[in-house]
Amino acid sequence: MTDGAVPKSVLARGAALLRACGESEEALSLAELALRTGLPKPSAHRLLGELVRLELVERTSEGRYRIGLALFVLGQSAPTARELRDAALPYLGDLHEETHENVHLAVPDGPDTLFLEKITGRRATPIVSRTGGRLPAHCTATGKIFLAHGPRPPHRTLPRLTPRTLVLPGQLARDLAATRARGYGVNLEEAEIGVSAVAAPVYEQGPAGPRPIAALSVTGGTRRLDMDRVGARVCAAARALTRALSA
Repeated sequence: MTDGAVPKSVLARGAALLRACGESEEALSLAELALRTGLPKPSAHRLLGELVRLELVERTSEGRYRIGLALFVLGQSAPTARELRDAALPYLGDLHEETHENVHLAVPDGPDTLFLEKITGRRATPIVSRTGGRLPAHCTATGKIFLAHGPRPPHRTLPRLTPRTLVLPGQLARDLAATRARGYGVNLEEAEIGVSAVAAPVYEQGPAGPRPIAALSVTGGTRRLDMDRVGARVCAAARALTRALSA
């Protein structure tokens, strides 16, 4: 459990179990879910049984738990995410064809960047991201887009994922200033060794002017990624998507 608060209501406890299942790449045991949510094992077991009955959670033959098909179908019906994803898919496809690397559509999610879509292929560099997955904003190119145009980042030492992660507030502030100046964000092996990325903002017109609601990115092997060339292509795709959304 991340925040130390044990959910009180039945609804909150069920949501905590769903969130824990969704955040894991692997199916989790009852003990692991109880630990991650702070719930007593009997309560977690009882709620998981109900979630399995509703097909929101699936119980494997080994007695472990993972997100069920019904929840996946329900998630696909979220209108805002679905409309943004559908609008972005042609531009993501073009970027993948041009670069043969991993291409993402991401949105801000608290301190993280959330990947709404990922397009990859046999020629792309293997990376840890996945559709529906999150990574800390400060060490991703898409996350830096949101931090650069949002409220000031926290004045605290940030978690380090690799030796190149920017963890000091001053380091990150300088990098975000560079992001604003160049028009795109860069991640240089800050989330994975050997992997770098370029991201550009997708804007929406708000009362106070344009604000980024999403970001497009290309992620690949550091030695293979020409940052200037790919940055220009990602910016062009993001501008085209911005125009399509405002039409």
